[in-house]
Amino acid sequence: MDRRDRAQQPQSWGPRNQQGSVPPPDAWSQPGQGPPPGPPYQGRTAPPPRKRHRVFFWFFLAVQILFLILVIVGASTGSGTPEECRGLTGDELELCEGANDVGTTIGVGLMIGLWIAVDFILALTYLIYRLARRQPRP
Repeated sequence: MDRRDRAQQPQSWGPRNQQGSVPPPDAWSQPGQGPPPGPPYQGRTAPPPRKRHRVFFWFFLAVQILFLILVIVGASTGSGTPEECRGLTGDELELCEGANDVGTTIGVGLMIGLWIAVDFILALTYLIYRLARRQPRP
């Protein structure tokens, strides 16, 4: 018989524990530190991906609706004859109503300017947040 046809004899690597015997306490291994080596989820399925909560999106929409309501209410207060102009006639009434309209326009313009500033700050904050959570490229 050739050498390759023969079955190999098992090798003895030292004493083996018999079934039912317990190794001495000083032979016990220490618990491992950290996760086991190797790829995660080896031999098991990965957990389902978590649903992303769009908190920023809903907060942004709430801010937009709030400012839209503020602008509509601010613009609607300028309609009609203000109380300060009652009892006036002629040029004085026109002047008072014109001043009221100019004041309403300035107020609505300031609200729109504040709206733009808040949107810019929110966009900048969101951009910084996204850049901080970005995965580094290998």
